Amino acid sequence: MNCRVLAVLSCLVWLSLPATPVWAQGVNAAPGVIDGPPPPVPPRVVARDARGRITIRATRIVEPLVIDGDLDEPVYASVETIGDFVQQEPHEGQAATERTEVWVLYDERALYVSARCWESDPGARVANEMRRDSFNLFQNDHFGVILDTFRDRRNGFLFYVNAIGGFFDGYVTDERETNRDWNTVWQARVANFDGGWTVEMAIPFRSLRYGAGGAQVWGINFRRSVRAKNEMDYLTRIPAALSHNAIGRLSQAATLVGLEPAPAGANLELKPYVTGGVRTDLENGIVDDPTKDAGFDVKYGLTRGLTFDATYNTDFAQVEDDEQRVNLTRFSLFFPEKREFFLEGQGIFTFGGARSGGPGGGGGGFGPSNTPVLFFSRRIGLYETDDEAVPVPVRAGGRLTGKAGRFSIGLLNIQTGAESSVGAASTNFSVVRVKRDILRRSTIGFIGTRRGPVIDGSGANYVVGVDAAFSFFQNLNINAYYALTRTPGLSGDDRSYQAQVEYAGDRYGLEVERLAVGAHFNPEIGYVRRDDIRRSFARARFSPRPASIAAIRKLTWEASLDYITDGRGGLSTRETQGQFQIDFESGDEWQIGVTDAYERLDEEFEPADGVVIPAGGYDSVEWRTSYRLGPQRRFSGTVNASRAGYYDGRRTEVGYRGRVELTPRFSLEPGLSWNWVTVPQGAFTSNLLSTRATLTLSPRMMIGALVQYASSTDLVSTNVRYRWEYVPGSDLFVVYSEGRDTTGRGFPFIQNRTFVVKLAHLLRF
Repeated sequence: MNCRVLAVLSCLVWLSLPATPVWAQGVNAAPGVIDGPPPPVPPRVVARDARGRITIRATRIVEPLVIDGDLDEPVYASVETIGDFVQQEPHEGQAATERTEVWVLYDERALYVSARCWESDPGARVANEMRRDSFNLFQNDHFGVILDTFRDRRNGFLFYVNAIGGFFDGYVTDERETNRDWNTVWQARVANFDGGWTVEMAIPFRSLRYGAGGAQVWGINFRRSVRAKNEMDYLTRIPAALSHNAIGRLSQAATLVGLEPAPAGANLELKPYVTGGVRTDLENGIVDDPTKDAGFDVKYGLTRGLTFDATYNTDFAQVEDDEQRVNLTRFSLFFPEKREFFLEGQGIFTFGGARSGGPGGGGGGFGPSNTPVLFFSRRIGLYETDDEAVPVPVRAGGRLTGKAGRFSIGLLNIQTGAESSVGAASTNFSVVRVKRDILRRSTIGFIGTRRGPVIDGSGANYVVGVDAAFSFFQNLNINAYYALTRTPGLSGDDRSYQAQVEYAGDRYGLEVERLAVGAHFNPEIGYVRRDDIRRSFARARFSPRPASIAAIRKLTWEASLDYITDGRGGLSTRETQGQFQIDFESGDEWQIGVTDAYERLDEEFEPADGVVIPAGGYDSVEWRTSYRLGPQRRFSGTVNASRAGYYDGRRTEVGYRGRVELTPRFSLEPGLSWNWVTVPQGAFTSNLLSTRATLTLSPRMMIGALVQYASSTDLVSTNVRYRWEYVPGSDLFVVYSEGRDTTGRGFPFIQNRTFVVKLAHLLRF
C-alpha cells in the first residue's frame, strides 16, 4: 500500500508540472494575468462579460480620505459605484434583495474600500458584537473585502466590518483555511444614514504582501450579510455549497487593476514589550512573588512577498486560558494555538489536509479527526502534561514566510529554555515547509521538522513528508500525503499516509478516505490522536432545498461508516452513523442522529477517579439531538442531549453553549455540560460549567472574563483580561488569573494566582 500511495503522488506531480492537461486547459492563467473582461475605460470602473466575470478599476485619489464612516468627500459623488451583488444564500445567483454600493480608491499610502449598505428595514438590523476578530461578528450584518494580492487565485487578505464598527482581519490559505488570528494595522469606521449604514476602510499597502513591479493585478471580492433575512451576497457568483467559507473561493473572485502603489520603504517593524506583576503558587510555596520581563519582536520585509520575523524572550502573558472540556474517551484532548507569534503564517505550515486550528483533516465523521498534524506550534513553549500545559521560556527564534513566484515558503527555528519544575530541557525546534502552486487551485508540497532533544531523552526527532492537494471543478477535492518519522529508541512502523477524495456539492456530498498511522509514527512537533491504525472511512450526504416549505431552507440526510483496525488487522473501532438536519429560514437548526459502534480496549483506562474500565470489546448505541437558535436572537446558541451505551453501562448528557446579548456592548456566553455515567465498575458524574462575560468599550478596547468549573478536578478557574489597542498595532494588557480548590469546606481557597501588566508598542520604519 505504501508503494502504491507514493506512485500515485508521483504520477500526480508529474502530470501537473510539465504541461497543462487537456481537461484543465483554460484554467491555468498565470499570476497577474487578467482572467476576465478587459479593464474598464475611465470613467467606468466595472466591466462584466457574458460568463459573469468582472474586472474592476481602482481610482487614484490625491488627498487621503478621512476615515470616519461618513461618505461625504466629493470623490463619492464623482466616481462610479460598484454594485449589482448576487446571492449565495438563500437563492444562489439571484440578485441581492438589498442594494450595496462600493468604491475602491487608493493613494500612495493606502487602499481605501468604502461601501453604502442600503436597508429596506433598518430596524431589523442585527448588530450586537464589537470585539475584534470575534466569530460572532459573522452572525451580524457586515461588509467584507478579500484581496488576492498575488493573483494566485488561492490566498488572500480578509477584512470585515459590522454595522456598529466591530472589525475582523484574517488570512485565507489555499482557499481552504482561514487564519482568524492574523492581525495587521488598518482602520475602519461606520456611520448611519436614513437608508442604512456606511463603512470606510483604510488598508496601508505596507500592511499587505504583494508582487514586485509598479502596476498591480489583484483578485478582489466583496461580501454583504443581511442577517435578518439569513442572506449572503457577493459581487461575483459563489456556490451555495461553500457555506460560510465562500469568501475564500478566490478562484471566482473579480480582477482588480489600476493599482500603482509607491515603492516600498524599509518595511521594518519593531515591537518591544515590558511586563510586570506578581505570582502566587501555594503548591510550590510561592506567595506574591514579583515578576518582570522584557523582550521584542522584529518584522522585516525581505521582498514584497517574503517576510522575516524574529523574536527574543517572547512573552505570552496576555493569552487567554484554554476552555476546559469534558473528556470521557481514552484519547487526549486537542487545544488550539492562541499565541499571536505562532498564529501568523500558520496556514503555510499545514500539511496533508490537517488543520492547524484543530486536529482537522479529512473525514472524521461527526467527531474529532484522526489525521495527524505534523507541525503543531503548541508543542513549542508549552510542556503539556495530563493535567495542564506548563509554560516553558521561548528564548529566541526566527521565521520566514510568504510567496516567491508559485512557491509558498515557511521556515521556522525556535530555541526554548529549560524548565526544571517539569523536567523540560532546553530544546530547538526547526520546520521547513515548501508548497508549489500547480494548475489553478492545486498544490504539491514538502515538510521537514526537527526537535532536539526529544521529549524523553537525548537525540533528535525528525519528520519528513510530501503532500498534494488537488481541487477540480467547483466541488471536487483530492488530498494525499506520505510521511515518516525517526525517533531514538523507536524503529519500524514509523510512517503515515492518507488518500482522500471529497465531492462537496450543495445537494449531494460524498467522501472516501484511507488513512494509516504507524505504531511508532511520532512527530514530536505535531499531534497524533491515535497511532497504530488503518482507517477506512466513507460518508454520503443528500441535502435538498424544498421550495414548497416556506419555513425550511434545507434538509440534510447523512450517513457514514468509520472502520479502524490496528497494524495487525484486528478491529479497533467501528462506527456506523446516521444524521438528519433541518436548516430553517430563520437561521435555526435542528439535528438528530444515531451511532452504532464497537470499540476494543487493548488496555484498561480510568475515566474518573476509582472507576477503571477493563480491556475488552464493547458495543454501544448512541442517540443524540440538538437545536441551534439563530444568531439574530438575543438568546442564541445550541442545546444538546444524548443517551448512549458506555462500556457495558450508560451515559446521559445534557448541555448548552451559546450567547446572551444584554446590550450590543455587553454579552454573556454560558457553557453547561452535565454527564451522568453508570458502568459495572461504579457511577460518576462529570460536569463542566463556564461563563464568558465581555464588555466592549470600543472596537479596540474590551474587558473579558472567563470563569470555569470542572467537577473532574474540583477547580474553579478565573481569567480576566483588559485589552486596549491604544494605537493600531500597540497594546496594553492587564490580566488577572486564579485557580481555586473547591474540595474544602467554606469558600474555595486559592491554589494559584497571577496579576500581570503588559505594554507592547509597535514602531514602523
